Amino acid sequence: MSALPILQCAVAAGSAWWVATVIIGHPSPFFAPIAAVVSLGLSLGARLRRSVELVAGVTIGIGIGDLLIAVIGTGTWQITLVVGLAMSAAVLLNSGPIFSMQAASSAVLVATLLPPGDIAGIDRMVDALTGGLVGIAVVALIPTHPVGRARKQAANVLGTAAEVMQLVADGLLSNDDKPIEDALRKARTTQDSIDALREQIAGGREISRISPLYWNTRGRLDRLAAVADPLDNALRNMRVLARRSLTLVRDDEILNPRLVDQVEKLAHSVETLKLMALADPGQQPDQAEAARVLRSVASGLKPELVENAGLSATVVFAQVRSLTVDFLQVSGLKRISAIATLPPTVEKPAYRPEP
Repeated sequence: MSALPILQCAVAAGSAWWVATVIIGHPSPFFAPIAAVVSLGLSLGARLRRSVELVAGVTIGIGIGDLLIAVIGTGTWQITLVVGLAMSAAVLLNSGPIFSMQAASSAVLVATLLPPGDIAGIDRMVDALTGGLVGIAVVALIPTHPVGRARKQAANVLGTAAEVMQLVADGLLSNDDKPIEDALRKARTTQDSIDALREQIAGGREISRISPLYWNTRGRLDRLAAVADPLDNALRNMRVLARRSLTLVRDDEILNPRLVDQVEKLAHSVETLKLMALADPGQQPDQAEAARVLRSVASGLKPELVENAGLSATVVFAQVRSLTVDFLQVSGLKRISAIATLPPTVEKPAYRPEP
């Protein structure tokens, strides 16, 4: 997964050095390849922002350092003051970590190595700009596929969700808390995966804007971006489901076996969503097929499943309904349409059920 980002960093570093030495004429532009590597990194998200933060941070740091050191000289308290002011200015202008750290390091460079007013400070700013621009050019010319990584990440998240749902169903069926404990542990580790998915989508959008090769992927990225929030909501609801299922089993509360069947059916439908995420355009299962499978689950979630049931069973029922709505949104339905697939639980529901 890191092979292409490493290649991009390596090519960008060499290219930035070549541009700075051969075209611009700087004798030792050490910061140009450094800037190229820092702006790209191994993470695919927010590369444009990193480039802008890097160049702006260098400019702020050198500007403040050059201005103050020329007046107050160099020493312990001078470095303390210059770094404090440079980082404060960077934080006030932009909260990005690269911005403030580059401002600080550039201010230190001026305060310790570069004489005030020396042209080397300006050269470092030019080198930073060169490295950032070369990094962006390399992303455009040697791009990762903007959709592929995000699709795989979404499929990984859905695969974990299906495993969690199946473990909950197994525990409820056997009245055993061990599978549900495993499910809860798995569910609690999913937030990093959602964050990674958002990062992959952000990185894909940058590539689709920078690289002409992938301008036609913007629609698919928009659809993936629309999936992130419902999937995040589903994972949060799944943690609640696992916790309440654990309470239900430990309290030895009576549960309608048909409700357990619905939990298991939902787990199988999430597997279909996983395959949908991995499918190429035109392949099956597509969004329509995934929605069809989920609708069949929704149609069985009737209030009669929890007639005369206890609190935990009622909460499990409610969470399964909420999860079904979340996953229907992952399959492409709007939230109101997803809610309308569920059998009503009150006489006058806010959203009219589907016929």
